[in-house]
Amino acid sequence: MKWKNYPQNIKVRLITSFFNRAVSSAVMPFMALFFAQEMSKVWAGVFLVCTVIIGFFINLIGGYMSDRFPRKRVLVLTSLLSGLMFLLMTISLFPEKNIIWLFAFAYVAFIITSSLGRPAMHAIIIDSTTPENRKEVYALDYWLINLSMAIGAALGGLLYVNHQIELFMVLSITSLILPIAYKIWLIDENTSILEKQHQNVLMDVIQNYKVAFQDRPFVKVVIGSMFIIAAEFSLNSYIGVRLAETFKSVHIGDFELAGVRMLSMLNIENMLLVVCLTFFINKITDRFSSHKVLLVGLIVYSIGYVTVTSANTWYILILFNFIATIGELIYSPVRNAEQANMIPADKRGSYSAFSNVSFSGGDLIARSTIIIGAYLIPTMMSVYIGVILMIGIFLLYTGLFWRRPVATTA
Repeated sequence: MKWKNYPQNIKVRLITSFFNRAVSSAVMPFMALFFAQEMSKVWAGVFLVCTVIIGFFINLIGGYMSDRFPRKRVLVLTSLLSGLMFLLMTISLFPEKNIIWLFAFAYVAFIITSSLGRPAMHAIIIDSTTPENRKEVYALDYWLINLSMAIGAALGGLLYVNHQIELFMVLSITSLILPIAYKIWLIDENTSILEKQHQNVLMDVIQNYKVAFQDRPFVKVVIGSMFIIAAEFSLNSYIGVRLAETFKSVHIGDFELAGVRMLSMLNIENMLLVVCLTFFINKITDRFSSHKVLLVGLIVYSIGYVTVTSANTWYILILFNFIATIGELIYSPVRNAEQANMIPADKRGSYSAFSNVSFSGGDLIARSTIIIGAYLIPTMMSVYIGVILMIGIFLLYTGLFWRRPVATTA
């Protein structure tokens, strides 16, 4: 399908999400540094952990809202508030001594508003696609995610230190344009509005997610994805720490490739491969059944990350990081599309919010590998990651292709 043939909502969603992610990626990686400099490392750590927990629960409420109310209205309101919070953060930076309490308040409010709107953004893709074209759309979305994050990270790296106020001004303007774009071009196609079943709103939210929790195949997919994603997230947790401590530097002329630089090179390699090969890999996998593509992709992905977990030679790290990324490019669009096909039409926002447990849980498992790695040698950590991936593959594959429930699809 060519770009001109995509539904209008898909075009709006992909373009606005690109700018939204680029904006977030330009500043979010520096929040820990900002708060540590302004307050203290301990304060920054506790504060940011609290925002992650808040964001997780607010995301669940956002899923309920996107099913109970028109998604366009939810997106316009939450994106407008997010833009205003960026503006407040910018204003707090103007005084010679930053108004840290205002910045912290605006940051928490931004986490809340963006978390409320995120499930509606995810649900729009499902609303505007069919089971036949979802894989292609998710492949394009996956490519744009990585490209926007790369551009955002580069923009933040160039401007954060010496042009902090100017950076936040640009981000504020960009964020405030997004709700205007939603208002003008987004068409609300969500006709399956969820009926309110309880007078008590909290009970209604709990009842809504109870249905998702009781959908055993979907729960297996979410938990399986969590284990699989944990391997990728471990690159910037356990693997990064291990490389910083044990990687033997390689000298190329006057350039020293130390552990931290090796980690950066692996991340850059991953990003470049995604940007350059997503559509090529997707075109090849279109020739085969989803069952085979998913399984082959997950096996290739697992071989790559199991090896990278303990490897300490630069060319082995680069080779198997390449293999892991190819595996991810093979399985990811299939997983996203098949998971979307499982979601009932009247609970797309709630199910999308629930599926985000995969990312928060995967991040938690990846963080725990740092602690476990303090007691296990690298080869045993490879075994540990391998076991996690085997469990993840089993749960994901059986959840998607065994005893699949009948779901209403658009």
